[in-house]
Amino acid sequence: MSTTGATADPLAALGSLPGVAESVESVRKAVDRVYGHRIMRRRSTEITSEAALRGARGSAALSGADWALEEVRRRTDFSGDNEAQTVGAALRLTAESGQLLSIWRQSPLRVLARLHLVAAADQGDTVGRPRQDGEPVDEPLVELPLPDATEVAGRLEGLSQLIIAGGSAPALVTAAVVHGELLALRPFGTHNGLVARAAERIVLVGSGLDPKSVCPAEVGHAEPGRAAYLAALEGYVSGTPEGMATWIAHCGRAIELGARESTAVCEALQRGAA
Repeated sequence: MSTTGATADPLAALGSLPGVAESVESVRKAVDRVYGHRIMRRRSTEITSEAALRGARGSAALSGADWALEEVRRRTDFSGDNEAQTVGAALRLTAESGQLLSIWRQSPLRVLARLHLVAAADQGDTVGRPRQDGEPVDEPLVELPLPDATEVAGRLEGLSQLIIAGGSAPALVTAAVVHGELLALRPFGTHNGLVARAAERIVLVGSGLDPKSVCPAEVGHAEPGRAAYLAALEGYVSGTPEGMATWIAHCGRAIELGARESTAVCEALQRGAA
């Protein structure tokens, strides 16, 4: 996304794209339904914990580790093969994201570095910093042109400035841009998808749209399948108004599906079946 131009608030300008206002309103209604459920008044901590588990499972699935929910719930050791490590990274990021909310609005680049460090669980010299020219990127499921290191640095700084400045953009728009920009840039050598989805979660919680983190968008991104996710991302990367609107609508639908997932959990708890 270009962060320069005539408008002082390019994120807010995206809210005027065709269909975006409708997506924003639909997301708000879906989130309100979860928060209005009677179970949320008594057992919100349980709903948050379950949403975190399901969100981590969804994010890992999009990064190639499509495990059954009960396997994620049961497993305690994630140090095995690549899939196990991916699931473990997704779970660590989910836990860490809630600790970074207060830092995000002041120093988003610091938060992104911390997310990558947590995901990688490694102290190598490429961990926790944007990649440099010539360094490889291991993100095989995102087959889009890879920006060079100079472009990555400039666009990350532009994104950071937009977040720090705030503005009037709806939370859905900001979350979609953060998510899409990080996937388009793939600023780190590994785990970019996991980090992008964790950053989206931070925006949704920190904005107040989903303060208890009970509407896991990662579930909604995973449900239609990876092909639909990547097709929507191509719209973002195109930079066209139609493509951007498609990506924002996709992210909105993901939040709605996450809200539906937690509503089902509420219903199960109410019936005493969970």
